[in-house]
Amino acid sequence: MRAAIFRDGEIVVGQMADPRPGPGQVLVRTLACGICGSDLHARQHAPRMVEMAKKTGRTPMDLSRDVVFGHEFCCEIVDYGPGTERRLKPGTHVCSLPALLTPEGIKGIGYSNEFVGGYAEAMLLSEPLLLEVPNGLAPEHAALTEPLAVGVHAVAKANIRGGEVPLVIGCGPVGLAVIAALKIRGLHPIVAADYSPARRALAAKLGADVVVDPRVSQPYTTWAEHAQMSDAEKAARPPFQAMLPALKPAIIFECVGVPGLLQQVFEGAPRDARIVVVGVCMESDRSEPMLGIMKELNVQYVLGYTPEEFAASLRLIAEGQVDAAAMVTAEVGIDGVAKAFADLANPEVHTKIIVQPWR
Repeated sequence: MRAAIFRDGEIVVGQMADPRPGPGQVLVRTLACGICGSDLHARQHAPRMVEMAKKTGRTPMDLSRDVVFGHEFCCEIVDYGPGTERRLKPGTHVCSLPALLTPEGIKGIGYSNEFVGGYAEAMLLSEPLLLEVPNGLAPEHAALTEPLAVGVHAVAKANIRGGEVPLVIGCGPVGLAVIAALKIRGLHPIVAADYSPARRALAAKLGADVVVDPRVSQPYTTWAEHAQMSDAEKAARPPFQAMLPALKPAIIFECVGVPGLLQQVFEGAPRDARIVVVGVCMESDRSEPMLGIMKELNVQYVLGYTPEEFAASLRLIAEGQVDAAAMVTAEVGIDGVAKAFADLANPEVHTKIIVQPWR
């Protein structure tokens, strides 16, 4: 089969052996796979990913061997391996968490030398993890289940109590997923900031009530303008709190993941803000703990999602509660993956590029 392969730091097109399903596994034809920001990071910072995997006890990629990225996918069932229930017919469109259940434990798909990801014509999935795609949902939209689940999980980990005013820093795919999840939770007004006009427009389309261009307005100042307490809320405050600015609670989602951003959030955040770090910074960074101490900031790092959040995200897209189509800006075949990686560096042109291996 053909695949876009990560080899010697570059994305190249090559041939690989067709996968054969083992016990409990399903052979699938890859219909669509999104290019994730993590894939862009992996290409640029692969040695760092290996280093971090070792520190956290995970099996790292062997960069001397081929890797096929791709963990945001929708596939079609082709055949079953031994010991499977075959509950879904061949030809059924499915999504799955990017993981395989093996006798040695759970193995990731997309950053593995052993199990190819969605930038290949075929791949292996575990039968118990399959989710049938409902409502005739297009594969390129079903493939966005995974990135939406990241946003759903981030909002779940934010420990929303009600009454908070959220601020989303960065409106790339992760920030957009957070905005969509916040809208579903009914938390308003949602304030979102990004330098890109195209991404600000998408943020508004997916549910942001206020969009901010940081070149024009300071995001935290704009947030404060929309977080003013009502007279009743001011009057209900204890005496000590009455001496503080009359602002509703803040939840800030950092969805950029570049050095210096977290320090900026520390500087701009109001007292007692909850900060949810969703963006993946691949480099060492510095922040001033004293700022966090003086403001009593609460910082929550998040990763991935639960199986329940993944399944719920697929339903949200299939039922039209999230406009997944708005995020897709291009579709390419395997031969176009390397160029797509370069094109995604320009936020004015692309937000999410979908790989269609059989294109």
